[in-house]
Amino acid sequence: MEIVLVGLNHRTAPVEVREKVSFTAEQAQRASEELRARGILEETLVLSTCNRSEVYGVPPESSHECAPGLSIFLSEFHSVRPDILSVSLYHHYDREAVKHLFRVAAGLDSMLLGEAEILGQVREAYRFAHERGATGPVLNRLFQGALEVGKRVRTETELGTRPMSVAAAGVKLAERIFGKLNERKALVLGAGTISEQVVSQLRDRGIAQLQVMNRSRDRAEELAKQFSGKVVDWGEWDTALQSPDVVVSSVSADEPVLRRDIVERAMAARGNRALFLMDLGVPRNIDPRVAELYNVYVYDTDDLSDIVQQNRNARASEVPRAQGIVDEHVTKFLSWQASVELVGLVDALRKKMREERASFIRSRLEPMKHLTETDRAQVEKLMDEMLEKLLLEPARFKTSKLCVICFFPTGRSRENPADWHSRQHARQMAGGVRSQTAVCRDRHGSGDCHHQDQRGQDAANAADADRGQGNFYQGAGGGIAGGIDRSCGAQREGRADRHSFPAHLSCGLPA
Repeated sequence: MEIVLVGLNHRTAPVEVREKVSFTAEQAQRASEELRARGILEETLVLSTCNRSEVYGVPPESSHECAPGLSIFLSEFHSVRPDILSVSLYHHYDREAVKHLFRVAAGLDSMLLGEAEILGQVREAYRFAHERGATGPVLNRLFQGALEVGKRVRTETELGTRPMSVAAAGVKLAERIFGKLNERKALVLGAGTISEQVVSQLRDRGIAQLQVMNRSRDRAEELAKQFSGKVVDWGEWDTALQSPDVVVSSVSADEPVLRRDIVERAMAARGNRALFLMDLGVPRNIDPRVAELYNVYVYDTDDLSDIVQQNRNARASEVPRAQGIVDEHVTKFLSWQASVELVGLVDALRKKMREERASFIRSRLEPMKHLTETDRAQVEKLMDEMLEKLLLEPARFKTSKLCVICFFPTGRSRENPADWHSRQHARQMAGGVRSQTAVCRDRHGSGDCHHQDQRGQDAANAADADRGQGNFYQGAGGGIAGGIDRSCGAQREGRADRHSFPAHLSCGLPA
């Protein structure tokens, strides 16, 4: 149940690249379906905003082996040359992927620190993928955790106080150029969430006249009425561009809606009076060649750097508190992940032991003709009790988790276990936590070691805390000794495959 993330954002790619790999809702659904059909991922979720495009997934095998194929898929899907895309892509796995998503939901990875929109965008991306069956128990748990992180950061820190949105930054930039806006006229293209925020920001600054243009006139009229504006029919560019000083565009479109010839004609009609164009769309709504025209000033989201830095400086003191919440939830998620891995391992081992037990009893009791059926049944019962105790005892430890494979010594190991585990702990601190079972298998085959696994300790500690608090991650580490919650109709049937486990909170969006 490894996790992989491949994506790019405003830090790694300019808007010219970001717009080439942005996803519409239809494209996100098609990409998810193709990734699962090709066997690249078993669970998928696409998060695409004006500042990032990211694909989260659970691969059938190793996440590190999956990432190159995922990068190639993105290049082919968007028809972007690999050499152009590869320099902008980042790859995160397991802990780093979890941490990255939680930082995104918290607003810590946004261009505008603590921005208001990103949590809603994460929620919508999750809802969209979940409703179409693209997510499973792992991504469900992961994104529900991300939403919980976002909520806590906004309620427990000042990071979200007077949050700066992209819309607010765009209007602030216009204010820097024109000074006060109470004598200026504005045209807003689009009537979605960002456009609504733009209109609100303009009205708060006392804009003298406001017009709204949208493909759907009904939505345009609704927005205009709300803020005492006027509606211009879509495509009536000669009329729409004649009077405004400021044009802010946030339209969902694959091609620019404001072409050079449209603006050139409008500038001639308005006597080349200065025109400020703010493009908040990704892909961009305004043809880049428009900036070549005299007295036309075109800005996009990448031009907000000064405002972004001021916003970051004002909120920098709250970052450590927000990061602490992120780290806490990363630990809890990894504890849940570790407990699930142990559940699968114990189930597989239980099945194997029962098979061996049956064969062992037949061969050993056959010569003992003097035993009655009652005696034989009692022997089988005692043996079952012993095997179950051996299986469950490691899960009951509150300070460590035994490697189940190494729990049954064979004497192969020639190294002092304490020395080996000291070295292994150093590896974990330097390179992240690997599955301790896999580590022991690599080192010993079946060795003689009783080791400390930090993720197992975190799982036990998190389980205790969760039982006391009743919080979002309730039951994250306590499902083995005490029985696993079979909520949402999930049932385990003793299978050892990676997804044959119940997920406590994997059946939909949190309330």
